[in-house]
Amino acid sequence: MKKSVRFVRPYPKQQAFLRAKTARIAYGGARGGGKSEIARMKAILLCLKYPGIQVLFMRRTYPELKENHLLPARKILNGIAKYSSMDKAFEFPNGSRLKFGYCRNDSDLLQYQGQAYDVIFLEECTQFPENVYTTMTESNRTSPLIQVPFKPRMYFTCNPGGVGHAWFKRLFIDREYRNQERPDDYTMIQATVYDNEYLMKHSPDYVRALENLPEDRKRAMLYGDWNVFEGQYFPEFRTGLHTCAPFGIPSSWPRYRVFDYGFDMFAAYWVAMDETGTAYVYREVYEGKDKADQYGNPGEGLTIAQAAERLNRLTPRNEEIFCTFAPPDMWNRQRDTGRSAAEIFAAYGVPLYKVSNDRVQGWWELKDWLKVRPETEKPRIVIFETCANLIRTLPLCQHDEKNPDDVAKDPHEVTHAPDALRYFVSGQPLAAQTPNEWDEDTPLDYDEEVEDFYDYDGG
Repeated sequence: MKKSVRFVRPYPKQQAFLRAKTARIAYGGARGGGKSEIARMKAILLCLKYPGIQVLFMRRTYPELKENHLLPARKILNGIAKYSSMDKAFEFPNGSRLKFGYCRNDSDLLQYQGQAYDVIFLEECTQFPENVYTTMTESNRTSPLIQVPFKPRMYFTCNPGGVGHAWFKRLFIDREYRNQERPDDYTMIQATVYDNEYLMKHSPDYVRALENLPEDRKRAMLYGDWNVFEGQYFPEFRTGLHTCAPFGIPSSWPRYRVFDYGFDMFAAYWVAMDETGTAYVYREVYEGKDKADQYGNPGEGLTIAQAAERLNRLTPRNEEIFCTFAPPDMWNRQRDTGRSAAEIFAAYGVPLYKVSNDRVQGWWELKDWLKVRPETEKPRIVIFETCANLIRTLPLCQHDEKNPDDVAKDPHEVTHAPDALRYFVSGQPLAAQTPNEWDEDTPLDYDEEVEDFYDYDGG
């Protein structure tokens, strides 16, 4: 057998990846950064250096695994490690083992439960849902076969986008930690094609192709911008453009409430309309089982009565609400009581106005509201910075794979706040009237319209 293996010399960002020793190490962020090559190199080097180490290298599907890693690894390790085609694993003379695996669904995930791997690689990890990541952390522990001291680690490579975008961004980009997650355990090495010395020298056409992409796609693929990514449903959203500091809302602006209700999450918003037709989202409620606390524990779901009570309690007495928008399922009667959620809300002093739940139409209307209007140089929706969950989840929405015109329903937690905002624009809210549009009879007419609106049962 051969005694050594030769690699192309890694460039500086790749060297930083090789040297990192924290518990969670991520590399990538843009196309052409050399992610796959350096991850595969690191896995092989670990097996050569640490006798008995058990390494698992994963991709989402087997075809991806075979083309991107198995075939190159078999060429590199020919004469160095013994390959088992049945196990998709390399056995090294020092007792180390490098296993290649994939996980398309929860059924595939079962084969890794109860196993012990000193090191786990999740290649293109944003293609994995969060439950795959959390399950694999349970298998990332010291194996009984390793012959030297070694602290278990996990390595990740990825680009922005995919079903795992949200969990990866929370841990490695936004660095928002909970439960026993420790900031010092997480290392992110952001790399772009400009860091790849080989591509810059030998593939200038590829670099130019990335530079000539449409602006949004270029931000994701060339620069690795985690706020814009492939498959993103609302590339129109910009934090600096669509958010603002809270301010006192004039009493003349009509105010609305809107919500998406479920026991898993109650996402409710208060919205005011100015004279130009710009909507300001100024208050947020975000409570339910899908929202974990600072320790990682799931929240408690709200009953319908509790949700109605939240709306009442957080609406000041002197704040007049023009109407409260809600989706049609609030009028479905419950089997146990025979009452609808709309009736329960009304009993708590929160009459509801039924809006359309046409998902595709609603999403396209919301996209239109997010666009900048030439006459005002502003979008039609601006969100107060205090509405943190709406700001966090709106840019995470992705196109549904089966129906690209719709927003994907997974990961489910990111859909609640955007759904509520969709109901708002579907309700066709009215803008505030300018002072010169009023005459002495208008207040009476306006009050009568409000009274009639509140009496409307949504039927």
